[in-house]
Amino acid sequence: MTTFALIHGGGGSAFDWHLLEAELRGRGHDTVAVDLPMSDPRATLWDYADAVVRAAGDRRPLVVVAHSWGGFVGPLVCARARVAALVLVSAMIPRPGEAPDDWWERSGRPSSSIDDDFELYLHDVPRELAERVLAHDGALAERMSVEVASREPWPLPAWPDVPTSYLLCRDDRFFTPGFARRHVKERLGLVPDEMPGSHMVMLSRPGELADYLVRVLPAG
Repeated sequence: MTTFALIHGGGGSAFDWHLLEAELRGRGHDTVAVDLPMSDPRATLWDYADAVVRAAGDRRPLVVVAHSWGGFVGPLVCARARVAALVLVSAMIPRPGEAPDDWWERSGRPSSSIDDDFELYLHDVPRELAERVLAHDGALAERMSVEVASREPWPLPAWPDVPTSYLLCRDDRFFTPGFARRHVKERLGLVPDEMPGSHMVMLSRPGELADYLVRVLPAG
């Protein structure tokens, strides 16, 4: 049995993972989804990572799954704990010394002309579920304060020595496939794995995402 530590993106929450958690547990695995301390304006990137490490405890083997903005946090968890693998799902990939606020320009991520949250993030998620998620996460976002973490240079000197996979979602309108393929090659030297789905693929295709995560588990 593997434990999957699930790290949400900016403006998200642990609730985003609830369908995927059910799918992974149904396949005999354990999960821990953490609400990052984004309401604490003093919290650093290390504080975010340590919240995940504390929640995971001594459960092993541990696979870290980081989504979107969580790409700045997942590798830090790998530096703090013994981790079997890191999986980035439609995630930002930081460079040493790069602050999250600076990533947008430095990565070359193209701006989007879509200003509707449903259409940008959740266009293939059932509407009732999408509305519940936006209401839940929106209430948390009202208290979100990431002044320190968003401007903090990413603290690792290099990518952690952990088997790393990147999953690109071909219907993602926020991190579009063309951008993501280039970003992954430039930053990690990898060819990303791909599947259908929007930016919030854990809500639109939780079963397929669970199958992928189980399939890429390291041998042993």
